[in-house]
Amino acid sequence: MGLLSKKDAALITDPLADNNPITIQVLGICSALAITAELQASIVMSVSVLFVLGIGNVVISLLRNIIPSKIRIIVQLIVVAALVIIVDQVLKAFAYELSKTLSVFVGLIITNCIIMGRFEAFALGNGPWRSFLDGIGNALGYAVILIAVGFFRELLGSGTLLGFKVLGDPIEKTGLYAFGYENNGFMLLSPMALIVVGIIIWVQRSRNKALIED
Repeated sequence: MGLLSKKDAALITDPLADNNPITIQVLGICSALAITAELQASIVMSVSVLFVLGIGNVVISLLRNIIPSKIRIIVQLIVVAALVIIVDQVLKAFAYELSKTLSVFVGLIITNCIIMGRFEAFALGNGPWRSFLDGIGNALGYAVILIAVGFFRELLGSGTLLGFKVLGDPIEKTGLYAFGYENNGFMLLSPMALIVVGIIIWVQRSRNKALIED
């Protein structure tokens, strides 16, 4: 972070841990529950939010002095909807099968509380550069949790990562399956995502007493 001031660097580093949008602010939980059964879907959703929030924050910051306050929410929705349409079309062009899997959840990026929250709380009051850093930081914080949850759910639920069998073949009984290991089908159910997020929150707060006091 040598090229950034301490305050600017904090815009990226704080959301990764002590001010994480999912585990601390409890935002964006819906997608963490819905699409994290597969690591690939988690990564694609994370990249999509990174693009939408990073660019969206800059656009809202550039328009902040000319947006009438009475219609600012409408303008924000138009901006994020346009960016989500771009993401959706790119997915359909280059990853059609995955786009069908994510389908409605990509559209729900429009109403993601993290994105609208950063527009309101930061982009409307700061310049484009700092708004960009804030967007990237919060998107990365979101991505860290989403990918972590997707990693454990796919690994323990299917025995795979990104579709590759990493624990062995359950049919041919190779790898861990040769010792009697069985995939935990419960990990593929949405409630397990909430439990995994809860465990991450517990570990995070147990390591940081300041968060417990808050």
